[in-house]
Formats: sequence, C-alpha cells, structure tokens
Amino acid sequence: MSTFTIFLILIIFVAFLLVVVVMVQNPKGGGLSSSFGGGGSQQLGGVQKTTDFLDKSTWTLATLLLVLILLSSIPLMGGTGTGDVDPVNTTNVPVTPVPGAAGDTNTSGEPETNQ
Repeated sequence: MSTFTIFLILIIFVAFLLVVVVMVQNPKGGGLSSSFGGGGSQQLGGVQKTTDFLDKSTWTLATLLLVLILLSSIPLMGGTGTGDVDPVNTTNVPVTPVPGAAGDTNTSGEPETNQ
C-alpha cells in the first residue's frame, strides 16, 4: 500500500467524521445540545459543555483535514513512481526537421539527397 493511499484513506475518514460532527450541531440551539436539557445556562455537563466539545472537535477535525491534504502532496512530489517523466530531460526524443522551417535551405519540400 503506497503512502498516498494511506493519506487518501485518512482524509476520507476525517472528512466523514467532520460531516458527522457538523450535522450533529444545530445553529438555532437544537441538535445534540438540546437533548441534554436546554433550560438553564449554568448546567454541569449539559448544553454549554456539549457545545464547546462540538466546536473544538469541528476545528480540530478541520485542521487535521487540511494538514492531511497538504501532507498528501509530498509523496506525489517525490517522483518515486515508475511512470514518472522528467519534462526537463527529454534528450532521447528524435527531432525531425520541418520543411521550410527557419534555417532549412531546402524549400522545395522534397527530401535531401547527399550526392
């Protein structure tokens, strides 16, 4: 299993967790926070602590997702794959002159014969 595949699996897992955490929150005071009682604001282990946990977990997962995405580009830049092509070093490419191009003395378009 390549490093990129591992990063891809981790990115998908963290993105799924982030979606779940965001879907649990409700911006109008509902969601998971309201199921723990929603009467007073001075509850122990109630609404305020659940909202804080959901906020912190959202930011943590979002930061982790961003870091994983940035780190996943490192194996791609390494160039260790078998199908990599170096665009700078293309010395093995044969060059065929185009008839009538600059520097070509034969303007007839016929192949030159060395006699």
